[in-house]
Amino acid sequence: MLTYFKDFLLNILIILLSLILYPYIYKLRERRHYRRFLFYFFFAAAIVLTMSFPIEIHGTIHDLRAVPLAIGTLYSGPIVSLGLFVTVIGCRAVTGLPNFWTYAVSILPAFIIGLFLHAPFRRFSFMSRVGVTILYSAMIKFLTLSLYFLQTDSIATMFASPKAMLNTYTLQALVAAGCVYMLEFLKRHHRLQDEVVRTEKMQIVSDIAASVAHEIRNPLTTVRGFIQLFGTADLSLQKKADYMKLCLEELDRAEQIIADYLSLAKPDPDPDRIETIELNEEILYLSNVLLTYANYNNIRIEVELPRDGRLCAKGDRYKLRQALINIGKNAIEAMPGGGTLELRAEKRLGVSAVTIRDTGVGMTEEQIRRLGSPYYSTKEKGTGLGTMVSFSIIKKMNGRIEVTSNPGRGTEFSLMFPNS
Repeated sequence: MLTYFKDFLLNILIILLSLILYPYIYKLRERRHYRRFLFYFFFAAAIVLTMSFPIEIHGTIHDLRAVPLAIGTLYSGPIVSLGLFVTVIGCRAVTGLPNFWTYAVSILPAFIIGLFLHAPFRRFSFMSRVGVTILYSAMIKFLTLSLYFLQTDSIATMFASPKAMLNTYTLQALVAAGCVYMLEFLKRHHRLQDEVVRTEKMQIVSDIAASVAHEIRNPLTTVRGFIQLFGTADLSLQKKADYMKLCLEELDRAEQIIADYLSLAKPDPDPDRIETIELNEEILYLSNVLLTYANYNNIRIEVELPRDGRLCAKGDRYKLRQALINIGKNAIEAMPGGGTLELRAEKRLGVSAVTIRDTGVGMTEEQIRRLGSPYYSTKEKGTGLGTMVSFSIIKKMNGRIEVTSNPGRGTEFSLMFPNS
């Protein structure tokens, strides 16, 4: 048996190679005609190559053409099957083997049987598919050879070495079983992948719907309550002014939540707005924007810029500003008792780096790991969308984000961009 395995090893490798490419065919299941063509192409190539490297055993030529022929017929249907059988007959004609029409007539019953097997084969269980493929591949070989030798009056040649014939059929059965197992495994694997992707998409839609409802309902409920208070007769002008201010603040918060969701839906920069950004200028811009907010929270801003050389990055300037402001505001809000916000730009090995460091409450390793995930925030009223959008913007600029933090000792965000 091992001797025959060695002799047929090239045939086996040819067949397995055609099956390794099956995942590419599976991904084209929506394009039926193209998928059928590729299915035919790979199995026809396997048939031609196996027929090109046959093994002679006691005057009879053997190869494993029946395996790709059986699998292609059972898995692909009549059109591909017809093409594969024609390929077998055509390959025999090209190689110049005798009795061309005799062989064509001999293989015809195997083709007809395959047509009847295809439809029920699709409903079979895994083990049934393995068994049917083994039997059908053996039937192709045995039936074709029997009819051929009967017509050429040389049936004795077929049974000249029963042991060799049995070993050949056993090896063919093992190869056929292995191929079916591989195909079914790959199909099951891709189906599970599709199911996981589908489930994740549904989960994302569900999370977004729930988050939108929750986040928007909070400010709207507040506004509704204050509007009802406006109806009271003894409400002073000062109270009305205070309530109106709170209503406007809550509506602004709702507008910001909607803006965050829209940014999340379309974080890609506009190609027409891609430019070379001077990072030193953006650090100065960020410090000016945050200055009032920082003073209000008793926070000092320190800016450190390199004196030599320009630090540049490629991207949308306004998207980058959005990301920097989001991270900067989060840093300020992480220092409720005041502190220092450090903004620094520097050139590191192969990258231009922007560092935003605070002396606030810090984060644990678990919080750092979840940072940037949908709907996760370390703030009591945060949605986490601002940070997620910021991370997405940086990554779209081919940037990298590193976060280091210690509880009670502050957090440092390092945004690194390829030198431009």
